[in-house]
Amino acid sequence: MPEVIFQPIRIAVLTVSDTRNITDDRSGDALVQRLTDAGHLSAARNVVHDEIASIQACLRAWIAVEEIDAILIIGGTGITGRDITPEAVRPLLDKELPGFGELFRMLSYQKIGTAAMLSRALGGVSGGKLLFALPGSTNAVLEAWDEILVHQFDRRTRPGNLVALMPRLKEK
Repeated sequence: MPEVIFQPIRIAVLTVSDTRNITDDRSGDALVQRLTDAGHLSAARNVVHDEIASIQACLRAWIAVEEIDAILIIGGTGITGRDITPEAVRPLLDKELPGFGELFRMLSYQKIGTAAMLSRALGGVSGGKLLFALPGSTNAVLEAWDEILVHQFDRRTRPGNLVALMPRLKEK
């Protein structure tokens, strides 16, 4: 069997926040550091307010960019009135990956107990791009990366990974 080699992907990071900007976005900084340390490319980065139109405008623009393979969205996945990231992301998805949110909450439960149920983290595919919405806390972002995404964004992960499926995400 031929050796499977690492294939870097191009990942955009969008932070959704009414209080952060690009200069004080610790969660975004930590995530970009982790993904580049893993060998991936930081394709784009932005911070937008907790507004459905702003989130969707950025996501639609990035989904149309050929040089972006995946989009990681940080923040706005809780249950307060301003937490509207899932409502902004879900209508854009061609397919949802419910297993991502389920797995994230299971892993979170092991660390924070029943508070894990407060997360509405989600994943899916839109226009052939992988989209994942993560909670805004740095600990949660790094947990999602370290425990799930770093493995699924690595072609060498067996028995299955998202990178191997990327060429087929636009199939009809």
